[in-house]
Amino acid sequence: MSDFFNRFSKVVDAISELFGIVAGWMFFAVGIFVAYEVFMRYVLISPTVWVDEVARIFQVWATFGATAYVLKHRQHIIIDLTFRDVNSLHRRIVETFSMLVIVGFGAVAAKYGWDLWLKSTLAGHTTDSYLAVPKAFTQSAIWVGFGLLALQALAEIYKVWTGQANLQRSELGGH
Repeated sequence: MSDFFNRFSKVVDAISELFGIVAGWMFFAVGIFVAYEVFMRYVLISPTVWVDEVARIFQVWATFGATAYVLKHRQHIIIDLTFRDVNSLHRRIVETFSMLVIVGFGAVAAKYGWDLWLKSTLAGHTTDSYLAVPKAFTQSAIWVGFGLLALQALAEIYKVWTGQANLQRSELGGH
């Protein structure tokens, strides 16, 4: 059983890492797209029809896709006024509770995101732009991102109780 959870944790970590790296490159690409649009619009006076839509899709995917990566690396906001000893039972219980809240929130958001995506996909909804991109492109980021966040939180619970969690204050940065 322990071997299953160890493999589960490693697979989820790898997927979260991949999504985080891709998200970083997507944010970089958005910067390039916007710079290109500024050049086209104000220098060549020939604005594009695709930059706004593609940049939005990239931003949505990068934002939701990076949530599990941020959790994996514990780079979110942390306030540890009372449970600073990372090896204490109290800290592990608090960490587990906070991860369970994330699991619950992520699962609910993924479920409703899936329902929205499925309805929109089956109905063939598209954006109200010139490109008319299927809304499934942006709406799928919700259930994929939050689903991965919930899985990463489960993996973090396993790591908290096996001593593998990244809870050291020095690694988290100064508070």
